[in-house]
Amino acid sequence: MSTILRPNPAQRTRRLVVFAAAIFAVAVPLVQNLAGLGLTQAEFAADGNSTLRVAGYAFSIWGLIYLGLLAYAVRQVLPQTGESRLINRMGWPSAVTFFGIGLWIIVAALNLKAASVIVIFASLIALLAPLLTYSASVRDLGRFERDRMLLVWPLAALAGWLTVAAPLNLITTLTAFQALPDFLAPSVWAVLAIVATTAVALGVTSLLRTLAYPLPTAWGLLGAFVAEQADKPAVAFTALAGAVVLLIGGLVLALRLRPSVERLA
Repeated sequence: MSTILRPNPAQRTRRLVVFAAAIFAVAVPLVQNLAGLGLTQAEFAADGNSTLRVAGYAFSIWGLIYLGLLAYAVRQVLPQTGESRLINRMGWPSAVTFFGIGLWIIVAALNLKAASVIVIFASLIALLAPLLTYSASVRDLGRFERDRMLLVWPLAALAGWLTVAAPLNLITTLTAFQALPDFLAPSVWAVLAIVATTAVALGVTSLLRTLAYPLPTAWGLLGAFVAEQADKPAVAFTALAGAVVLLIGGLVLALRLRPSVERLA
C-alpha cells in the first residue's frame, strides 16, 4: 500500500504546476482546432506518411487520454489527496510531459518537423523513465488503489500512446526530408519500426504489469494495419502481429500481478 502524507507547501506548488500543465495540454489542441491556426495534426502527418501511416480514427484515443490526464490533475489539487510516493515521484515528470504534448501541437501547426521529433521523444522519455524507475512501486499497488486508477492508468496510457507515436513521428519526418537511409526499402524501415516498438512496449509492460500501457500502443499498431493493408500487406500484417502480441502479452503479464499482501505472505 502507498504511504499517504499531507502535502507541504512546496508539494502543493508542484501539484498546481501539474494541474496547469494538464490544462495547457488539453486546451492547446482545442484552441488550435477551433481557431484553425496552422496545420492540423492530419495535415502535418500527411507530409511524409508514405513510409508508414496510421488510420485517422486511431487518433481518437486522445479523447480518453485527455480525460485521464484531467482526472489525474484534478486529484492533485483536491485538499483530501495525500502525498504518496508515486504522486511525489511522478509529479514533475508528468508536468514536463504535459507541457511537451501541448508544445508538440504548436510545433506541428507551425510545420516544424525536426522540432516535433525532439519534443515528442523528450515527452516520452520524461514520463517513461520515472515510471520504469519506480516500477516496483507501481506493481505494489492494489488493483483498485487510487494511485493505480488515477495516476498509473492515465500516465501509463499516455506513455503507451507516445511509444507508438514517437517512432511514427520520426519515420514520417525522415521520409518528408528524404533522409531515410536508402540501403533498405522504405517498407523494411516501416517493419523494423513496428518490431522495435512492439519489443519496447512488451519490455515496459513486463515491468509495469498494467494493461494501461500496452493497450494504446496496440491500438496505434491496429491503426497502422488498417491504413496499410491495401497497399503494404507486409507492413500491415507486421503491425497486426505486433498488436496481438501486445494484447496477449499485456493480459498475461497483468494477470500475473498479485496484491501486495499475497506477495508478502
